[in-house]
Order: sequence, then structure tokens, then C-alpha cells
Amino acid sequence: MKISRTFDTGKIAKLNQSVHQLHVELYPERFQTYDFQKIHEFFKKVMENDRFIFLLGEDEGQHVGFAWVEIKQYSETVFKKTYKSIYVHQLNIAELHKNKGFGSSLMKEIYSIARAKDINTIELDYWSDNTIAESFYEKEGFVTYRKMVYKEL
Repeated sequence: MKISRTFDTGKIAKLNQSVHQLHVELYPERFQTYDFQKIHEFFKKVMENDRFIFLLGEDEGQHVGFAWVEIKQYSETVFKKTYKSIYVHQLNIAELHKNKGFGSSLMKEIYSIARAKDINTIELDYWSDNTIAESFYEKEGFVTYRKMVYKEL
């Protein structure tokens, strides 16, 4: 698989459709229906900021997946020490290309970016009902260190 940084918001918006649809199916009360045009415009604005990196995975001329990551700098507070991380907003592999190692290849590229920037922490989150993501990230060696909960009133 070839992985490269991309600024092609159309490709990212298109590859985003299946992960967005999964979120809509899991939590229809929280997620908008997928709208290519709106998502395309959103990614255009996001890509203007240098702290965001979009990686595009290709195999045999096919776009098979993408990762959207952010370089984060946490400032020191009276409670916490300063640190940097790479935050993975989204990582998605197109349905026809799943279970072929492409997700792991994208993660390896994210790890390489982190090392090159002297960053030791990769952070991410996923919806608790997304068992596919949970399984994938466990295989990648991620551990839970914080849980987020909610209550509807």
C-alpha cells in the first residue's frame, strides 16, 4: 500500500462516507445524514490549518482508506504537565479493502510521523458501540485510560 499526505478534500470526503454512515447507524440521534458537499467544504476548512494531516492509502490505483490526524500541544496547567500528542480523528478503510492490513499500514505511518516530530503519544477515541474499532485499536496496542459518559435528561 502506498501512503501519502493529501490535500484532496474530495477524495477524503468520499472515503469518509462509510465511517460517517456507521456513526449515523449507531447514533442516529447524534449524527447528521451524510452530505458530500457539506463534508467536502468542512474538510477544505480543516486542511487550511497546518496542525491537521490527512493521509491517503492507495493500493493498485484504488483509494482504499484515509487517516485524519492532528498534532496537539497541551499546555501546562496547575493540574497537568505539558505534552504533545498525535490525535487520530478518523481512520477508515473502504469496505472492500478491510482485513487486508491497510489500517495497520496507516497506523504505522502515523507512528512514523510521531517519531519524526518527537511525539510519544497517539490518542484517539471511538464510540463504545463500534466494536470493530475497539478490536482494531486493541490489536494495535491501545489501552483505555479515560472513559467518557453521558446521561440524557
